[in-house]
Amino acid sequence: VYDHGNGVACLLYNPATDSVLLTKQFRLPAFLNGAQPLMIEAPAGLIEGAPALEQMQAELMQETGYQIAELDHLFDIYASPGSVSESISLYRGFYSAADKVGEGGGVHEEGEDIEVLELPFSEAWAMIDTGEICDAKTVILLQRLYIEKLEQIRHEP
Repeated sequence: VYDHGNGVACLLYNPATDSVLLTKQFRLPAFLNGAQPLMIEAPAGLIEGAPALEQMQAELMQETGYQIAELDHLFDIYASPGSVSESISLYRGFYSAADKVGEGGGVHEEGEDIEVLELPFSEAWAMIDTGEICDAKTVILLQRLYIEKLEQIRHEP
């Protein structure tokens, strides 16, 4: 069993523009496995001494430059429970242009070089089928948003 520590991830959604904020960064394990090493993912990080919610807010600021005061905890998942102990707390948040207060891009002293992507939801959703988005936590978060959008349509008069 590999004890990696626990993590957090969040999908930020802008209902006014029907867009999501994702990140793109180099991932050595994907590269070593022969896959595209620039992975498109929901902002995420390890829980390092702070409560999960606070850690997620800090990761959003570091990675995207967006300061989000309210996040909804959706659920916790185990991506690979047969070999990895990591539990990931998944969050959802809403953003607008007014929430952008920093540059984002990650912590350069930690070797992070993160590109922030603001994509229409429909484009991000299609990127699952093309394999451009293949990160499990991101796929789950996009699926959750898709289901919420379907439920909203079902309940409209």
